Amino acid sequence: MRVAIVLYPDFTALDVIGPYEVLGRLPDTEAVFVAESPGLVRNDLGGLSIDAVARLDDVPEPDVVVVGGGPGQADQMSDGPLHAWLRRVDRPGAWLTSVCTGSLILAAAGLLTGRRATSHWGALEQLTEFGATPVKERVVIDGHFATGAGVSAGIDMALTLAGLIAGDDVVRAVRLLIEYAPRPPYDSGTRDTASPEVVEKLFTLFAHD
Repeated sequence: MRVAIVLYPDFTALDVIGPYEVLGRLPDTEAVFVAESPGLVRNDLGGLSIDAVARLDDVPEPDVVVVGGGPGQADQMSDGPLHAWLRRVDRPGAWLTSVCTGSLILAAAGLLTGRRATSHWGALEQLTEFGATPVKERVVIDGHFATGAGVSAGIDMALTLAGLIAGDDVVRAVRLLIEYAPRPPYDSGTRDTASPEVVEKLFTLFAHD
């Protein structure tokens, strides 16, 4: 199985690294980072670059595609090489997946029309602009599309997808290997659980992003 993980400038690192850690550990699986142009692609915080070892067209028939989000997503909404490649690789038997605002890229490419999908809570309703139905869930499966909510939800999306591909026993072993047993120290991980003060603090701290 070949997993193509899409990179573009100003991506959010955990959006792609979470699924990479899960899907790349499945038996007989190769996970490859792809981009419009090969080479180092810098993340949104600027302190990390990932080497895209292949062009999009170098991977014409991936079994799984992962599109992450991040501030750079806004520059990937116009029809172009990435959208065209996504439409070409969309075929029966292949999984097209996203994390965070990566679902907006899939939707803008015309792939989520009439489908249920999720995204980061701050961008969820934007899916309606592209004909998708926003669902406030951490992971949404609709046909051969799997979408995850914000950032850390990429791990849950990948585990869910891995279970469908490789079976529960394999995924339980992978989860144990990566010791994924979240016990968050603060109860503010969703828009519903965060207090108004936390939301205000968020927008104060990150108003420039």
